[in-house]
Amino acid sequence: MRTCVGCRRRGERSSLLRVVVAPDEAGVLLVDVRRRLPGRGAWLHQSSACLELADKRRAWSRALRRTAPLDTSGVRSFLDSCPHEAVVSTTTDESGSNS
Repeated sequence: MRTCVGCRRRGERSSLLRVVVAPDEAGVLLVDVRRRLPGRGAWLHQSSACLELADKRRAWSRALRRTAPLDTSGVRSFLDSCPHEAVVSTTTDESGSNS
């Protein structure tokens, strides 16, 4: 289980995208589809809403331990090219916890 940097909800590794700083370009974020690129990664639901939350919270710098501003245009274009966005569940179960 990993935690999404945007909504801060936990999810299975298979349902989250790994985002890393591009190895050859300083400050450019990209989606690590094969989950093999070197460096520290952050996890994100396949949702533009989670990307917006991560940007708003300035979570990328903390998660990736970078002080310089980070460019999320590569992640945004990846999400825009996906045919369907995953739906983030906001329902609660009988105990009142989010699922």
